[in-house]
Amino acid sequence: MISLSGLHKSYITGQNRLHVLKGINLEIEKGEMVSIMGSSGSGKSTLLNIIGILDNYDEGEYKLNGKLVRGLTETQAARYRNDMIGFVFQSFNLIPFKNAVENVALPLYYKKINRKKRNMMAMEYLERMGLKEWADHTPNEMSGGQKQRLAIARSLIARPAVILADEPTGALDSKTSYEVMEVLQEINKEGITMLIVTHEKDISEMTDRIIRLNDGLIEYSNGIKKKNVKKMVTA
Repeated sequence: MISLSGLHKSYITGQNRLHVLKGINLEIEKGEMVSIMGSSGSGKSTLLNIIGILDNYDEGEYKLNGKLVRGLTETQAARYRNDMIGFVFQSFNLIPFKNAVENVALPLYYKKINRKKRNMMAMEYLERMGLKEWADHTPNEMSGGQKQRLAIARSLIARPAVILADEPTGALDSKTSYEVMEVLQEINKEGITMLIVTHEKDISEMTDRIIRLNDGLIEYSNGIKKKNVKKMVTA
């Protein structure tokens, strides 16, 4: 599903060149749930942005679902990103003046789906996330956990093959974090590939595999047994 080979990325700031990714080799199979860890400056966000087709890379090769992702125009990149990838962010990235239905339905607007159909689909995903009764509420009327479930519903509505979650539990308390992870695990069981950037060891241990970045390189990648979220909540 995701294949990275010899991936390099640098940024130029003034007279300086910052080499962020220094030859990343990584294979993620369809349906895997993988966490990416590393200290600030290790390259986690840069890697996620490249995988999410939000940034380009300098050298190497990136294939998503067998398609080489390189040299795409802005329109091509946006189309492929909208078709293949859903995003979940720590800050939720919800539109404050739109209600829950409108927020969830937004990706379908860009797919030219008519308003009636996209709102109907949005209601289905809100119900799945336990937010049906909050359909007419705006994000500022919701708790952190509700906002994140709303963001997950939005990421799912276009039926992506991959979900990229950047610190999805970073703004939540422990109990709510485990509840959100349980939702993500259930989604992963449906065959959706999932990458989760996190600083939290207990969150990473709820995924199938942990990848640790250090100074722009993969320090290690190991497979672990997925843990039961509910047991961790009550522990």
